Parts: sequence; structure tokens; C-alpha cells
Amino acid sequence: MRVVLGVSGGIAAYKAALVLRLLTEAGHQVTVVPTAAALRFVGAPTWEALSGRPVTSEVWDDVPSVNHVRLGQEADLVLVAPATADLLARAASGLADDLLTTTLLAARCPVVLAPAMHTEMWDHPATVANVATLRARGVTVVDPASGRLTGTDTGPGRLPDPEDIVAAALAAVPGGAGAPGSGTGGDLAGRHVVVSAGGTREPLDPVRFLGNRSSGKQGYAVAADAARRGARVTLVSANVALAVPDGCEVVAVGTALELQQAVTAAVAAGDVDAVVMAAAVADFRPARYAEAKIKKSHGQGDESAPTIELVRNPDVLAGLVRDRGQHDRPYIVGFAAETGDGTGDVLDLARAKLARKGCDLLVANEVGTDKTFGEDTSTVHLLRPGTEETVTVGPVTKTAVAEAIWDTVVPQLP
Repeated sequence: MRVVLGVSGGIAAYKAALVLRLLTEAGHQVTVVPTAAALRFVGAPTWEALSGRPVTSEVWDDVPSVNHVRLGQEADLVLVAPATADLLARAASGLADDLLTTTLLAARCPVVLAPAMHTEMWDHPATVANVATLRARGVTVVDPASGRLTGTDTGPGRLPDPEDIVAAALAAVPGGAGAPGSGTGGDLAGRHVVVSAGGTREPLDPVRFLGNRSSGKQGYAVAADAARRGARVTLVSANVALAVPDGCEVVAVGTALELQQAVTAAVAAGDVDAVVMAAAVADFRPARYAEAKIKKSHGQGDESAPTIELVRNPDVLAGLVRDRGQHDRPYIVGFAAETGDGTGDVLDLARAKLARKGCDLLVANEVGTDKTFGEDTSTVHLLRPGTEETVTVGPVTKTAVAEAIWDTVVPQLP
């Protein structure tokens, strides 16, 4: 596939070198088109060495080949990473004052922009309007990640990880490598998988709930990778504020009981090949729901607080294994989010959970206040019954974790 990789002038330009490496290693022919500002961050020799092709930002170079039109006309995909606020504004306005913006105007192939900028710039009404304009024209604008920015700032605006950018870009190409449901070389083509993601919330009253810190990022990455491999994906999503991965059918749920019902109904259809229970399902829920907001007392010296009685939620994972009985379908993957305690470390607790649940694969990860939940990277341990072998993956992106999971699961599918 012929790819034009645009690079605009932000500090995240160095990450585009990793995007370029991933694309070339996948066999794509990549032409890098940096802006003049981008070349102040990463020089042309770097792009030429990694791509094996000449690099320029000027429309006046190689005039006989009419580069400013030809590149866009011949490309199968145009990807810009990073796309600065300035680049988004120029693209939305249709300006054509350098080789990259003329290429964007000439392109009739899928265009994917991966923004990177400070949070204030991303949230500015002008940028919001420019992104809306570009999306209305059919351009794929990948939401930036949230995390450490230049200096000490943190927040939305960070360039997504290179693996996620490449995955989003390839998914935008109809029938192309990595496109959801393309079935071209996908090792999950013709398969139906169910993935749960997010964290359930158990209501106490109309304004409060018991919940957990799961963002849903890992489950969404698992679903997205399954779709890229050609699977039909049912994504049971519990309280997740993320863009729906291309090629996935979403079933939104709130509580553990709703999640159990949705997953059970999907499996009951009889054509599910694999279930990945990545959601953080609450173990307990309030025994009683208060129809009105629970009030605190206001008597002088009264520091009392209500006592909340809890009851157990059903064990969704164990129920799936039980209902499957002696059958070999669906293949069931469980997740174990563990902190470790006085009875054992994360792996000890995960092995005990694997034996107790009876699933085919258990993905164990260490969680805590600053670990895993909401982060863009994870370290996980893959455990299978009948063996003491543990495969450790990470620290890597959640997309890479998802790929490792499916690389383990696919050979086991009947």
C-alpha cells in the first residue's frame, strides 16, 4: 500500500519515526512529507534513512513530476502524525501553502489525522470547530491520548502511541490490511467474539453508586484488534467514555446484572467462538436501592453515617464456564486485576483464580492507584490451566497486550 506520512511541527514529531518504522516493517511503501517546522524537530536524513525515499517539504522540488498533486492522487492512505493545531486549521480551511497541505487537498484516499498539542489548544473552540469540519468531510481524526505533555503539563493532547495510530490508519482503508471485517489474511475472519469492557456501577440512590476505576481502554483495545483480524465483534461496554472501535457492535450496560444478561444473551445465540471478559465487574451491590438521595444528619454533634448492606453479584465468568459444560466453544478468557495481599502476590492470587474459575486463559495484571487503570500501558501475565508456564507481556501499550492475547487465543480455537 502506498502511504503518505505527513509530519507537522510539534515536539511529538519524533514519535512519527516509530510510526514510519511500523508501516515499513508491515510492507507498505511510505513517503514522508514533513512541514518546514517539522524538519526543525527531526531532520530530512532521518526520514530518508527510515523510509528509503527522498524527503522534501517544498512544492518547488521535483517540479516536473508535479509532486504537490501526484502524491495525493497516487496514495492509498494519507496519515498525518502529529497533526498540530496549525495543521488542523490549515487543512480545515483548505489552505495549500506547502507540500503537505497540497497533498491533503489532492488526496482522494482515506485521510487520517493524529493530533498532538497542549490541552488548552485542543479544547479551544477554534480547534473543536476545525476537527468537526474535517470529520464532517470524512477525515478520520484520532482523539489524542491523555497524559504527560511538554514540560510538567498533563491532560488530553498527547499523541497516541504509534501502534494505536497505525491501527487506526489501516482500519480507515476499506478492505485494506487491518481494516475491520476485511477478511484478507485475518486470522479471526468468519469468527464471532464477545468482549466485555469498562467497569460496572451499582447504584446506591439516584446520585451515587459503587464503582471502580476501570477506563475500558484494555477491553476496547481487545475488541479493536479482533475487528482488525476480521472478526465480528460484540462489545459489551460498561460505563466507558471512549470512541467505539470500527467494526464493533456495542451493547451498553451499567450494572453487573445488566452485563451478565448482555453477555449471556450474546453467547446464547450459539455462534460465538470466544469470549474475553475484560470488564471490571463489581463483586458486590447494595442490598437495597434508595429511591431518594440518602441524606446526612444535621443534628449537633451527630457524626453518624448510614450503614450500607451489600450482597454478592453473580460470578459472570464462572457462570459462562459452567453453562458451557463439556463443550469446547466458546473459548473463554478471564481477567484478574489484583493488588496482592497477605495471602499471596499477584501471580499467586491469579493462579488460584484460574483454578477456581475454570476459564481457558487468564490475563493477570497488577493494579493500584497509579497502576494500569486509566493508563495507556500495562504489564500482564498470561496463564493457562494445566501448565505452570507464565507468559509476561509488558510494559507495552494496551494495543500490544490485546495482540498478545489474540495471538495466544487464535491457535486454540476449534
